[in-house]
Amino acid sequence: MSMKLFASLSLALWLLVATPTLSQSNNRYVMDTHGDPLESDEEYFIRPAITDNGGRFTLINRNQSCPLHVGLENTDLPQGYPVRFTPFAREEDDDEVRVDRDLKVEFVEVSSTCVQSTAWKLGENDTSIGRRVIVTGLDDGTHSAGNYFRIEETQNASIYNIRWCPTEVCPTCRFICGTGGIVRENGTILFALDGSALPVVFQKKDD
Repeated sequence: MSMKLFASLSLALWLLVATPTLSQSNNRYVMDTHGDPLESDEEYFIRPAITDNGGRFTLINRNQSCPLHVGLENTDLPQGYPVRFTPFAREEDDDEVRVDRDLKVEFVEVSSTCVQSTAWKLGENDTSIGRRVIVTGLDDGTHSAGNYFRIEETQNASIYNIRWCPTEVCPTCRFICGTGGIVRENGTILFALDGSALPVVFQKKDD
């Protein structure tokens, strides 16, 4: 058997074995703090899985101007805004949110002077902190890729990371992906990429 044929057969065998594994990974549900799957028509609070990292996710008026930034409350008290998740691709009559799949995250029940969408969006690299901040608004790019994030599993059940890497939205794009963490600045806590990851949990609004 030639080396070229052997390599081709080896690749085919790897794809046969790996494809179901990848598919199963992307089909697992994201679970809330009660162990129930997240649903796209429900509202959830996002909060750190570890104490002393801040409270629920909220909107930060960082520079007294628009757009508003995504951040965390400084307190563990029940403050902050709920969010709604909208998957990029899903089967008909399927409302559950799955891990490692592109989705939009949008704050709901928000009162703000900024007349704009409260959907999360990848912001520019902020040279003052050396991180890419997460802001709100609609991405006017060709694929709107800046508005799509994904929820990734950690080694602990029902604890996740939020990552920007919208490869479902644009499979041919070459993104500089990044996982969300926190930056403390002037008494506020911003959510930003390119640092230590912030493990989070999802609490259903009515719980």
